[in-house]
Amino acid sequence: MRINLPPFVKEIIKKFLENNQEIYIVGGAVRDLMMDKTIHDWDFTTNASPEIILSLFPDGFYDNNFGTVGIINPVDEKNLPADRQGKTSSVKIPVYEITTFRKEMGYTDGRHPDKVSWGKTLKEDLIRRDFTINAMALKPIIDDKKNIINFELIDPHQGQKDIKNKLVKAVGNTRERFQEDALRMLRAIRITTQLGFSIEEKTFQAIKDNVNLLDKISAERVRDELLKLLSYPFAADGYLLLRNSGLAEKILPEVEKGFGVEQKSPGRHHILDVGNHSVQSLKSSKSIDPIVNLAILLHDVGKPTVARVQKDGVITFYNHEMISASLAKNIAEKLRLSKIQSERLITLVRWHQFSVDENQTDKAIRRFIKNVGKKNIEDMIQLRTADRLGGGARETSWRMELFKKKIIEVQKEPFLITDLKINGLDIMKTLKITPGPLIGQLLNQLFEAVVDKKIKNEKSALLKHLKQITKDIK
Repeated sequence: MRINLPPFVKEIIKKFLENNQEIYIVGGAVRDLMMDKTIHDWDFTTNASPEIILSLFPDGFYDNNFGTVGIINPVDEKNLPADRQGKTSSVKIPVYEITTFRKEMGYTDGRHPDKVSWGKTLKEDLIRRDFTINAMALKPIIDDKKNIINFELIDPHQGQKDIKNKLVKAVGNTRERFQEDALRMLRAIRITTQLGFSIEEKTFQAIKDNVNLLDKISAERVRDELLKLLSYPFAADGYLLLRNSGLAEKILPEVEKGFGVEQKSPGRHHILDVGNHSVQSLKSSKSIDPIVNLAILLHDVGKPTVARVQKDGVITFYNHEMISASLAKNIAEKLRLSKIQSERLITLVRWHQFSVDENQTDKAIRRFIKNVGKKNIEDMIQLRTADRLGGGARETSWRMELFKKKIIEVQKEPFLITDLKINGLDIMKTLKITPGPLIGQLLNQLFEAVVDKKIKNEKSALLKHLKQITKDIK
């Protein structure tokens, strides 16, 4: 098969071939090529030892026990801003991973092989991989001058057939694959969600039979797989797979408690129980931000704790958003979310029950923005929209549209004291006073006057009002 390779991928392959070393493209890159998808990660396997790989690419890095050398394209490094070159950056530079053929033996902890030895053949390498669709390789076909002219697909586990049938299937003995690394159970569901595939029956049964193995996996590894799953368009279908396999009870037992907690009652719009409403809301989400989608999944997680049935049959969930925020905080800690991720998650869950009223004052709108934070407003609207759709309501309403317009209008006015057209120096110069607490008090009074629309945020108007409120100051 012919492939249009990126220049650096060609360079990697050619370097190995010129030095009489075997080199194959493997893993997700092969799968994605078979599916005509864009390749984001290029992985290779070779008979060359890590020491030989580093001799071919001296700028590579090798800091693991698994024979994997990472290589960065110098062009990608140069494209970084000058002050970020050679430093940690928010810009993700592609890393090309080259792994020596290896054999793995014993998985006492259910996470890592007890022993890794370098293999001699590609066959030994492919049989240790997780799923058939990831256990294919592309062998470069070269001419006499070692130019790449074609590729041969090597597919000992019928991965191409499973791609055609849209199946995720474990390589070899299914139970052994999951007992070797329990995270593969989550990966199976995550990849199924990503590709829109189904999980092969025996593979899914093996996941059900081995859910307790997930206890051996670190929170960080679980978190990474969960957040990836929540970034896909069909994240809700992925969560249902987690439920049906039993893994959801291990990862988010707080969400599972909502299934069977009824919400349907006189005067209420809900028709689904708490758990199914949360999943339906996630299904209705238009966001691909995993933290936003996690917030959507958790927004009502506190309802089972506060659910009450009144004498007239009405079901109430008073203050559920506060309980939900507390539980979201615990979940964030359990999953080892970063500080920024945790704060966003908790904020979105805590304030999702905001009021939308055509009679709301600008002060009320400003209070909403302060609670939520300017940077989270769009995310909060996304959550509210998903919540509405998940509850059977229309995507929006005239009140919601009016609320959005008010948010835009309110933000045109000063939002912080620092937005005023004068500052402390202006006050000291005008009143001929020295620095002190009075400066802050006066700035606050001016700010309140602008917020209440008593004066405009213009320097002349502010100074005029300043003189009026400080007539007694000498």
